[in-house]
Amino acid sequence: MIMLCLVLAAFLNMLQVRGATHIVGDRDGWSLFADSNNWTQGKEFHVGDVLVFNYEEHVHSVMQVNSTAYEDCIKDPYISLFASGSDSVVLSEVGRSWYICGVGDHCENGQKLSINVAP
Repeated sequence: MIMLCLVLAAFLNMLQVRGATHIVGDRDGWSLFADSNNWTQGKEFHVGDVLVFNYEEHVHSVMQVNSTAYEDCIKDPYISLFASGSDSVVLSEVGRSWYICGVGDHCENGQKLSINVAP
């Protein structure tokens, strides 16, 4: 009986750790014309959730940056760079997270995303 309780507790703990998956931009994906501010409306992001960025490889990229780089579209230095065309980012910290496209003037033209991650 004790073993069953331990196994059940471990299983329930695993369910809590597993987060939601958010497809950035939904069917439009990570694109220059997607409205990321509108996309975030009504969504909650938590530690353990996964952001999935889908886009055409070599046409866009995803850079995780700090708040200054986000506001001013500064591409270097960045925290992380993704360029596969189908990138999954696990949200691992509470607080704000910022993402921009590092290709051309895409960030300056609005291809950026800011989210708040809750526990």
